[in-house]
Amino acid sequence: MTEHEVEPVRGLPTPLPPGETMLWQGSPDWVSLARRGMHLDTLAIYFGVLLAWRGFSVHYDGATVLEAALSTLRFAPWAICALMLVLLFAWGVARTTVYTITDKRVVLRFGIALPMAINLPFKLVTSAAVKLNSDGTGDIPLALTGGNRVAWLVLWPHARAWRVSQPEPMLRAIPEAARVAGILAEALTAATAGVGIAANAEPARIGAAERKTRRAPSHALGSAST
Repeated sequence: MTEHEVEPVRGLPTPLPPGETMLWQGSPDWVSLARRGMHLDTLAIYFGVLLAWRGFSVHYDGATVLEAALSTLRFAPWAICALMLVLLFAWGVARTTVYTITDKRVVLRFGIALPMAINLPFKLVTSAAVKLNSDGTGDIPLALTGGNRVAWLVLWPHARAWRVSQPEPMLRAIPEAARVAGILAEALTAATAGVGIAANAEPARIGAAERKTRRAPSHALGSAST
């Protein structure tokens, strides 16, 4: 039995306290996570270039086309194995990750070998952004107030790229990212205004072209360049 199987509420380390409402819960899309979060497409191109160069160099040294092809194919299984490992890891990350948005906080539960949950109350979130992908998935990074940091290596791959000194937790490769960004924007706005938000309230929607929502006094959900 894993730690995730004994959670009082799926994705949460403890039951929701009275007065707190869950607005959304979901997990990463593992294919999108592999392609974008773990750069599977780039790795595939890299290995393809290496194999092509191997074949060209062997043929240039005097081997026939057939001999060069056979020499190249001997290394192909290693490239395929590496890509399959990335896919397997992405699947495992998605399977063990649950993102939760309530009317008071964001919770990231993740970890294949070492499960953990990180609570991010809205008072710690200075801004949020959204990056939408063509397949409808997207990333939502959260900038935290000064002095509130979670180590980048602890967060990865649920962290915004290149923000090592000031890590930003991120909801990575989530399906229907525009709708989820709208839910978060409504919750942040309501929290800033000091009002509640109903669990079945219709959130503000973000179009793939505009990538922005209404702004709260101290919170913004704009576009991200992750």
